[in-house]
Amino acid sequence: MPKMNMVQAINMALRQEMEKDDSVILLGEDIGVNGGVFRVTDGLLDKFGSQRVLDTPLAESAIAGFSIGMAILGLRPVCEMQFSGFSYFAFHQMEAHASRMSARSQGLYSVPMVLRAPYGGGVRALEHHSESREIYWAHTPGLKMVIPSTPRTARALLVSAIRDPDPVIFYEPKAVYRAFREEVPEEEETFPIGKSRIAQEGTDITLITYGASLRTVLEAATELNEQDGVSCEVIDLLSLSPLDDQLFIESVKKTGRAVVVHEAHSTYGAGAEVIARIVEKALLYLEAPVRRATGFDIVIPLYQREQDYLPGVLRIKRAVRETLAF
Repeated sequence: MPKMNMVQAINMALRQEMEKDDSVILLGEDIGVNGGVFRVTDGLLDKFGSQRVLDTPLAESAIAGFSIGMAILGLRPVCEMQFSGFSYFAFHQMEAHASRMSARSQGLYSVPMVLRAPYGGGVRALEHHSESREIYWAHTPGLKMVIPSTPRTARALLVSAIRDPDPVIFYEPKAVYRAFREEVPEEEETFPIGKSRIAQEGTDITLITYGASLRTVLEAATELNEQDGVSCEVIDLLSLSPLDDQLFIESVKKTGRAVVVHEAHSTYGAGAEVIARIVEKALLYLEAPVRRATGFDIVIPLYQREQDYLPGVLRIKRAVRETLAF
């Protein structure tokens, strides 16, 4: 199997799905001639032409609106927002129409579209370029919210998202875009939306995370094992809506302890929902309160203080040690 970074894996998923299905259409700002701001769609205009790879005006609401109309009429649009922080201009279209169309029409119409957006910090970007506001979408009924963590999961999940009959928000952790490579099969591979996975097995404590934070959690888990002899089980959520709570509940029942890690703000973040489900379904198995290692409840700072905001290895290790010492 060839080794790819996440950009290459996503590009392959788009290319292969466009080859298999003529209804798959790409649209977004600068995705054609320039191949996207991160070059994720590089080469696709030359291969499929301007009728299937559409450069749009700088109008996120219009991009989403076009996509909704295309999807209702039988196409499978994959629209790109240059950064997740710009997608707020499309929120009305996604909340008021994409998420509601199936219920509004009593199942007569579906909206099989994907909204792709790079999200998160760690790349020294400017304001509005580093947000982690995935909970906006996960909180919205009718939308599916997917966040891959590796090149292979990105490829497999994007294929599933394109084929899904419902609208899918597909957040891509840009800090991972070119951070590492892994083997990605060239033959078809999918991963079901709404399922999580065990990234590392362990016995002492469960670490629950997603997106770019997975690499940091795995690094912290390795150091905890080497320094303290702690065996960490790491759960990679992959989908925030639907949320697969079965896997992390079973893990918590086994270990008795848990820490949730994400770079989004702590208050009302995805970690709060994960903890609520642990309390509802595994409270009597807990040996200690569930802790969070997350971003702070502030606007993510510019690059001089960005790493202080993000939950790093030291903060994760401190949360684990406090939980184990309870």
